[in-house]
Amino acid sequence: MKPAVRDAVMQCTLCPKQCRIAPGQSGECRIRVNRDGKLCAVTYGYPSAIHVDPIEKKPLNHFLPGSTALSIATVGCNLHCKNCQNWELSQCNPEDAEAAHLPPQEIARSAREYHCPSVAYTYSDPVAWYEYTLDCCIAAHDAGLRNVLVTAGYLNDKPWRELCRHTDAANIDLKGITEKFYREICGATLKPVQQALVSAKAMGVEVEVTYLLIPTLNDSDRDIGDWCNWVVGNMGRETPVHIARFFPQYKMRHLPATPPETLDRARQLAVAAGLDYVYVGNILVRDAANTYCPNCRRLLVGRTGYRINAMHVTADGHCPFCSQEIYGVWK
Repeated sequence: MKPAVRDAVMQCTLCPKQCRIAPGQSGECRIRVNRDGKLCAVTYGYPSAIHVDPIEKKPLNHFLPGSTALSIATVGCNLHCKNCQNWELSQCNPEDAEAAHLPPQEIARSAREYHCPSVAYTYSDPVAWYEYTLDCCIAAHDAGLRNVLVTAGYLNDKPWRELCRHTDAANIDLKGITEKFYREICGATLKPVQQALVSAKAMGVEVEVTYLLIPTLNDSDRDIGDWCNWVVGNMGRETPVHIARFFPQYKMRHLPATPPETLDRARQLAVAAGLDYVYVGNILVRDAANTYCPNCRRLLVGRTGYRINAMHVTADGHCPFCSQEIYGVWK
């Protein structure tokens, strides 16, 4: 005799982990629960973090520079990165979190109230709270706003493509360039992330990629070179990359912060690999956040931290000095 539906083990098909979830239990993301034979996203409509951030904090340097984004997150994540800087949110159980009730239409209304031209789904991973992210994206577009994902991109292809249809920009972590790194540090696999990056760019999402350099784990010249070559070969040299400094967090408090000389070396390797726009983050370094024309090398966007000091890109996305097309969304 087959078990009653309410007693059935359910399989989640959202992300590559394909969790099999017993009645009353959750998947690895902590927030998708088997309730009487139905998978329910229990954080839907209940963000635990709501802030107004500069878009450069996401980080996005080629998407509406100087603007702000209403930034939201619920608890939960389908990865368990040992270095997570937002682990108190991403690795929290829903029943242990404070949250406000804000349905998608209220998120869009709040963004307009605070004069934010975009909504950012960030802090934890928005693909874990997929249904809420998707509905908020649709509501934001209906309200004339734009949508930004800050994500590790660990999602199956079909739901990822559906989400990208309603996404304008994304900063996607490519955390390492080996399966070993992804399995041991993130509890995940590499290939789905690479596929998500390629798919998002192909669908017209303005994509920027972040590489967090963790001492001894992914900071060798070979790893950095392979990472840069993959981005150039699969996403194009115009794809902006952010080389970010690691700080001891969560389960990696025993490692030191990334030395500035390692960040500088990585930046040089990225430029040598042919990448047009290379930024260094989580550290104040002269010129590290500026945007230069890849053709005439004139300064296009000057930045100090998250502050814009100079802005010369034309509204239609060209260098005013040599007419070179500049990748991004500028108007």
